[in-house]
Amino acid sequence: MELLKFNAKKCTLCGICVDKCPFGSLAIEGSGITVNETCRMCGICVRSCPEKAIRFEQKAKAFDKNRWKDFLIFVEQERGDIHPVTYELIGEARKMAAKVGYQVNCVMIGGKGTAENAKQLLPYGVDKVYVYEDECFEGFRADCYAQAAANCIAAARPSAVLIGATSLGRSLAPRLSTRFHTGLTADCTELDIKPNTDMVQIRPAFGGNIMAQIGITRSRPQFATVRYKVMDRAAKVANPKGSIVLCEVTEEMSHSGIRIVSSEMIAAKTNLEDAEIIVVAGRGVRNEGGVELCRKLADALHGQLAFTRPMVENGFGDQAHQIGLSGRTVRPKLIITCGVSGAIQFTSCMSASECIVAINDDPAAQIFGKAHYCIVDDLFRVVPRLTELVQNRKED
Repeated sequence: MELLKFNAKKCTLCGICVDKCPFGSLAIEGSGITVNETCRMCGICVRSCPEKAIRFEQKAKAFDKNRWKDFLIFVEQERGDIHPVTYELIGEARKMAAKVGYQVNCVMIGGKGTAENAKQLLPYGVDKVYVYEDECFEGFRADCYAQAAANCIAAARPSAVLIGATSLGRSLAPRLSTRFHTGLTADCTELDIKPNTDMVQIRPAFGGNIMAQIGITRSRPQFATVRYKVMDRAAKVANPKGSIVLCEVTEEMSHSGIRIVSSEMIAAKTNLEDAEIIVVAGRGVRNEGGVELCRKLADALHGQLAFTRPMVENGFGDQAHQIGLSGRTVRPKLIITCGVSGAIQFTSCMSASECIVAINDDPAAQIFGKAHYCIVDDLFRVVPRLTELVQNRKED
């Protein structure tokens, strides 16, 4: 998209707009003004031009996709460790990169120890890891992180940028896509790539009633966020050949409008996404008594109890234990659904589970289309019996 227009007849090449631009996005080249990818459309140049020779104009133009190549993955660090969603993004990027001859690169931003952590990525087949390490990146401050990530993107010119759909990623991704005047597809469940390097970004839409295929065809880079536990984890390669690139941290990157007054480490809890066994209470559970039956089964299996959205809305559970588009995405070894109808909003966030057992008295329930084992019966009879069998087996 060409968003800034310069009127050559009015422009006197006085250079005021170049001097006023706080991001170094403008330059005088030949007989005109040029603008690069770091422009953030702040409007300072438009307001400062004495000849009124600059204006905003948003319209499509021819775009040279060949100038943007490879994949760039933002690597999030959590409590000093690499967030596991990173390895899923690397795995998916490697699959797509093989189809179009691209490299898979990463960018890491953080405090002390970031460069050392970057070494952990090399065995997974990445080509370069760009590292921005500085004390100013201790603790997530969106403006500082966006500055550093934008610097890397402008220099590396990736065709696509993949970011985990974590709390941090959901804050960072829209800031970056806005700076580069391009598109962002959030919470993707599948990714693919065409021979022309356009990514096919698939995600549920219209409340989960359809699976939308979204493409960013007229601009680069292509931004997408992907939920944790949706993709396969990358496998290690036999002969890793990647390298770590230490990048300069400028004063502009370290400057922040955010001041951290205090911080406190919250005790780590077992996340629903990491559970290997899950029992889900759906609308058919109906009441607190039914929820208690599901809870006893989950406890007997040493698993976690989860809920569908209607159950959370009715006050039986919290969002941290909700599975679905507005909740969590899970991939356990075993998931047992009790009274769950199986709408796509739910199944799209648990269908990759190794073993799915569905209990529902409606033989036409959609969940049976996803389940490996289907029990058509009253859950108030089946769940207590399953709990009894599990407990007796432990005693034996």
